[in-house]
Amino acid sequence: MTRYPEEPWHLAGQMYLSLWLVPRSELPEVAHGTRPVGVAGRGVVGAAWVVYENDSVLHYNELLRAVLVRDGLRPRVCITDIWVDSTASMAGGRELWGIPKEMATFDVDRTAGVRAAARTAEDALADAVFEPGRRLPGRWPLSYRVAQTRHGRLKTSPVRSRSTVRTARARWAAQESGPLRELTRRPALLSLALNDFSIRFGHAARGPAE
Repeated sequence: MTRYPEEPWHLAGQMYLSLWLVPRSELPEVAHGTRPVGVAGRGVVGAAWVVYENDSVLHYNELLRAVLVRDGLRPRVCITDIWVDSTASMAGGRELWGIPKEMATFDVDRTAGVRAAARTAEDALADAVFEPGRRLPGRWPLSYRVAQTRHGRLKTSPVRSRSTVRTARARWAAQESGPLRELTRRPALLSLALNDFSIRFGHAARGPAE
């Protein structure tokens, strides 16, 4: 059995995020008991490249897609697709929170802006270029809950983060036959670089699924 840290995980690093409005017919399946938040018949979808480094409990790369959902009237974030290059992260994400992590290999170049690519053993997943823009003043706090299906039940987990924020321009590409193909069929609504973030993910102690 792969060993992984107990929750909460304290993570730090860099995130490069884009947001889209996607037709409801193209949205992936979300967590049991939740529904996508609708905006004029569309859902809010985010995709991000993440580099966990510095003081993170684990160091690894990540590519994810998430959907803004609601649990009753409460907004949540549901991670529908996610790849990492750490077996400990994959095992911990699945068992602790029901996050469906898969393995991939990554190529991330941060020498001039950000260029990132990820592929599984079978095929390419996606690649993207982020060109950072203006930095917004201060460090921005954000608290939310991630909602996932774990052992057939809804599991929600708290996330608290703080980061500097830059506007960004992003170009995404993905295999037409791949899971992220919908995100490259239309331009992103908004792209951001969340630099030098710190995240506390999960409960202080394990408890029953919420």
